[in-house]
Amino acid sequence: MGEPPTGGSRLRFAVLGPLRAWRGHVQLDLGPVRQQALLTALLLRPGTTVSRQQLLDGVWGPEPPGTGAKVIPVYVHQLRRRLDPGRGSASGSLIVTERGGYRIDPRNVWTDVARLREIVTEAHAGRDSGDLAAAVSAWSAALELFHGDPLSGIPGPFAEAERLRLSEHRLALVRDKVECQLQLGRHAEVVGELFALSETHPHNESLAALLMRALYAGNRQADALSVFAKVRRRLAQEQGAEPGGELRRVHEAVLRADESFLVGASPRARRSTDQRPAVDRPLRRVRNELPVGVTGFTGRNHELEVLLAPTDDQVVTVRAVDGMAGVGKTALVVRAARAMQDRFPDGCLFVDLHGHRQGREAATPQRVLRRLLRAVGDITEGDDASHDLDGLAASWRAATAVLRLILVVDDACAAQQVRPLLPAGPGSLVLVSSRQRLTGLDADRRVSLAPLDMDEAVALLTRVVGGTGSDPERAAVRELARLCDRLPLALRVVGARVQSRPLWALERMAVRLADDERRLGELTVEDRGVEAAFRVSYDQLPDGERRAFRVLGLSPTVEFDPLTLAAMLELTRTDAERVLESLVEASLVQQAVTGRYRLHDLVALYARRVAAGYPAEAAAARTGVFRLYVVAARRASDWGPFAFPTGPPADTAPFADWEEAAAWLDAVGGELVDVVAHAAAVGHVDDAGWLAGGLCDYLTRQGRYHECRAAIEIVLPLAQQSTDQRMVCELRTCMGIAYGLQGHYEQARRWLGDALESSRRIGDVIEEARALGSLGIFMNAAGEPAEAAVLLARSADLAQGAEDDWLAVMYLANIGAIHHQVGEHDKAQECYAASVSLAERIGRPRILSKTLFRLGALQLDRGHCAQAADALSRAAALAERVGDIPLFAAVLGRLAAAEECLGNLARAAQCHSRALAAVGERPGTRLKAEIRNRLGWPQAATEDLVQARDRFEAAIARSRTESGKLA
Repeated sequence: MGEPPTGGSRLRFAVLGPLRAWRGHVQLDLGPVRQQALLTALLLRPGTTVSRQQLLDGVWGPEPPGTGAKVIPVYVHQLRRRLDPGRGSASGSLIVTERGGYRIDPRNVWTDVARLREIVTEAHAGRDSGDLAAAVSAWSAALELFHGDPLSGIPGPFAEAERLRLSEHRLALVRDKVECQLQLGRHAEVVGELFALSETHPHNESLAALLMRALYAGNRQADALSVFAKVRRRLAQEQGAEPGGELRRVHEAVLRADESFLVGASPRARRSTDQRPAVDRPLRRVRNELPVGVTGFTGRNHELEVLLAPTDDQVVTVRAVDGMAGVGKTALVVRAARAMQDRFPDGCLFVDLHGHRQGREAATPQRVLRRLLRAVGDITEGDDASHDLDGLAASWRAATAVLRLILVVDDACAAQQVRPLLPAGPGSLVLVSSRQRLTGLDADRRVSLAPLDMDEAVALLTRVVGGTGSDPERAAVRELARLCDRLPLALRVVGARVQSRPLWALERMAVRLADDERRLGELTVEDRGVEAAFRVSYDQLPDGERRAFRVLGLSPTVEFDPLTLAAMLELTRTDAERVLESLVEASLVQQAVTGRYRLHDLVALYARRVAAGYPAEAAAARTGVFRLYVVAARRASDWGPFAFPTGPPADTAPFADWEEAAAWLDAVGGELVDVVAHAAAVGHVDDAGWLAGGLCDYLTRQGRYHECRAAIEIVLPLAQQSTDQRMVCELRTCMGIAYGLQGHYEQARRWLGDALESSRRIGDVIEEARALGSLGIFMNAAGEPAEAAVLLARSADLAQGAEDDWLAVMYLANIGAIHHQVGEHDKAQECYAASVSLAERIGRPRILSKTLFRLGALQLDRGHCAQAADALSRAAALAERVGDIPLFAAVLGRLAAAEECLGNLARAAQCHSRALAAVGERPGTRLKAEIRNRLGWPQAATEDLVQARDRFEAAIARSRTESGKLA
């Protein structure tokens, strides 16, 4: 990231204090604090797609807004308008919409957090090389980036967690800096800083210990003792506890005037020799068996911090690292061990258990123990004949009882492999790496490695390939990093293949990797390859989990849940959850959020490649998952599952009711059209058509008209291949409905006319009634009530003959609407009352909401304001419950009028505001413009003319800017 740019279009963000942003020299207004909290949740995950639910949980926590996740697009739209001048839309925005979520495009962004990571890396490098002055300078520069509490004033659980993490990180930087300053004899520089921090963090014993050492170094022994007394008194009074070991050791050293302990080196480095009782043992050569670290080690700063945390001198500390094949587990534990080796005077040992090594049997604990005993000089070559595991483990514990050492155990496959290898020396450290989550191993800290973030992946690949100074080279490297799924092994293999070659080699490799069929084959060089690494993990799975892994590669969505796997393999949900958790433990499946899982891209490629060898299994799995989506869409539809006479029967759905089915579809998010496309692409035309038709009501009631039409457009060219002759007319009806609901009545009329002709040709009464009724509804909306009444009456007759209550309610309500329009209020009242009664009987909430809406509007026109408010309140609650955004906003608009009629102006304004929030990121609709205009009337009615004028002027300005977008 380098130094912050001060000009151009690149955005700068500061989070190490109040959240601020600049474009060039101009500071930007980031809007309300909840909007800033959402920006924070994206900004601190650069390059990572964050789902709407994650954003909702991170910004609002357990008390989400009434509109739920639907408020997220509203805030994203407003942020785009503030951050992307001249845009405000998703195209080319800093905030990218992707797979049902959003992510920050980090290419044109500078953040102080990223700069902090760079400077801290420089500081660690200076300290590790012995250049303490350079390390102090770097740490000081890092601390200067903080301007008060990080993310001060930003609400929400995510910001609170990040605030705590960054604050703790700040204290850790201070401690590291002060350690070096004390070793350089610069104690006078740190006393004031430590005094201030100790007052702010009165219970932080590490800060108190550093302050005592600095005071002692300045010949202020009494002041140092006073600090200890003050901390001890505070702990006793407030927590009923005594100071910990570190502070007590510093106190004892001050009393003894132990100059070398207090000033000569950090307590952490001397702890083993100062606190260990003297033991007579033969002198031996200290061994360092750590392998050579990988060149160009990049990123992993947070994970390193976890592994480098101070250990307890009284016990053996175990820390475990797990992750998928090729993610860099060994490199990380070796890096951590090298950084800490000066704390362990008795050496660093390394054993490879070959738990996931192709062509190698896993090392037995007996063989490993004999080698470890030789390493510490306890047995010679002729003494290692014993095969008794218990005896060898006892000898190992006895040999290490007086040693303080690091033991790195690499590539373990089970906890029982590791437990006999644990040394007995207090203060020793064991670092374990495994593809499995070794939950049977008692570890004080665990790190689960994911692939690098995009910037780290680009940095790693850049270091390997060299050059990459031009914009085309940087673009090619970034594309390669994406295609490698940011996996370190894949990045190093690609780097080795194009190392020091010209730009064309980078671009050609990117083209080759873009082909999914050959990507895994390209990611191989000599004895290293991504596919081989995955194969070992796959081969070690039980048969049932191997089968599950194969079919998960066929999932039509990136994320999936236990129901998906259950449908693919005909399992119960409980069994599917168990299998998925087992695959998570094996680091082959990632848990994205609670209850939802995903495969990393390269793992998914491997799963599909393996699944290709089981064609019958793959076909059954695809049929199962597509039928799951079909029954979910139909169960969630307000038309009711029995409105679809062909395809999977409604009673096969694993959903208790329409709400459960709708919630399941909500979790899928923006990938529903992809499921339709995937079904069509693999030849499941029937499933694709049934799903596209079933989704019509679900998508349109949320205002997702484009997605509805896109799904239908995928299947329509293939409809003649379907075994279901209804499909042609059903899809045309759905397309007409989607156009009509947007006000495109001519297009709707054409599609519905084609649907009517098709339904009559095949003799499908239900589709004929639906096409006729929809034509009548939209002709009435277009100003042709007489013709509409004829069509609706014919449709109602057909629906009654077919015993379709939903259609009967729908068209009865719309006939009432025509009576209402022409002023025949009594007839309209009769129609609406009958429609409400029938809708309540069949229990479909959306149609009931619509009929109550019409009834409330009629009561309002007749001056019956109280009855209107009652009906409209019920309609609003039902529309919100089903997630029908256009209907909800429209009902709130009429409810506001009823409240105004009753004199409840504050409630009226609240209804308008809720309506505007509901339509959210759907710019340019007439409904939205109308709501903005209405927002001014409550202020005008209460003679708050200034605020009313501001409301009206804002509405006019927005309407002008959006006039070209009106739907």
